[in-house]
Amino acid sequence: MAPVVGKARKQLQNALAAAGYPSRVLVACSGGPDSLALAAVAAYFGRRGHVDGHPVTVAGVVVDHQLQAGSAEVAAKTASVLRDLGLSPVEVRTVDVASTGFGPEAAARDARHAALESAADDLGCDAILLGHTLDDQAEQVLLGLARGSGTRSLAGMRPVRGRLLRPFLGLRRQETVEICEAEELEPWHDPSNSDPAFARSRTRVEVMPVLEEKLGPGVTESLARTAAILQQDADFLEDLANETYLSLVQREEGVAWLPEDAVRGLPAALRFRVIAKAAADVGGQQPGYGRLQAAEALLRRQGSAGPVQLPGHVSVSRLSLSDLAQERPRASGDSANAVPREAARCGKLVFRHQKPSQQ
Repeated sequence: MAPVVGKARKQLQNALAAAGYPSRVLVACSGGPDSLALAAVAAYFGRRGHVDGHPVTVAGVVVDHQLQAGSAEVAAKTASVLRDLGLSPVEVRTVDVASTGFGPEAAARDARHAALESAADDLGCDAILLGHTLDDQAEQVLLGLARGSGTRSLAGMRPVRGRLLRPFLGLRRQETVEICEAEELEPWHDPSNSDPAFARSRTRVEVMPVLEEKLGPGVTESLARTAAILQQDADFLEDLANETYLSLVQREEGVAWLPEDAVRGLPAALRFRVIAKAAADVGGQQPGYGRLQAAEALLRRQGSAGPVQLPGHVSVSRLSLSDLAQERPRASGDSANAVPREAARCGKLVFRHQKPSQQ
């Protein structure tokens, strides 16, 4: 057995152990070196029928995005290879990649993940194995840096996200090629991986080699290590922000609001995250940093201010104490000078979802 095969088997074994030894796993395979190597390694455990004595069966799925000529033939050939490896059952899922407004790569990823989750449901699989490598992780971090992304994006891809497992994040891409050679498999090489039209492809083919040349070997490993460190920080901040948000948010008639004094007093790292959570709570999308800055700036305005528009048809406004006093219920018996209980404390940031206008 080639040493790299033993290394890969150990990484998959550890990933399945960390996931609680799922009894039925699904390998997502495009036919490329990374996912084909993963399929070969998973098939080894499937043939044995167990991982560390825990029963396991291994199924396979190939997603045909229909974005290239001959994609159906590539998918069918890949499915045949998976069956020869011993995966069962093996399915081909054909998807239509619809525009989402976030670029073709994101649209293809969304369609692929939806197909994988559907296949896992239909086949009763507890885990979905993806073949992303350490090189993919490094490229993800570099792209996040180039886009000015925050901690969440720079943390890269998670080894575990729901049912998705990425056991090969500790392997280099070249090692997956070596596994395919050792297993006498002929992977398919996706031409889009070297297409300069895609930012990730440019990063892979043009940027990373220059970094390795100019900064010395080890850049890829360092970028991936950065992701691992930031994942811990991002998880801590995410948990703290969630607890803080739930302790502050008030909801009424489809609107979420936050007491401005409490939000203003939060550290900036939490303040921005809490505002983003409020936007998501009413049906919005993750705001970019510029939009979050605009919403956060409402806390420094005098009187009522806004609205600031956030992605996903969400508006956020600051409602001042005086406006809150005018909003008090006019129920019989109320004093003319009564002030709502929340207004006695401070103003508030109000988040509401607005239906898009029909042209």
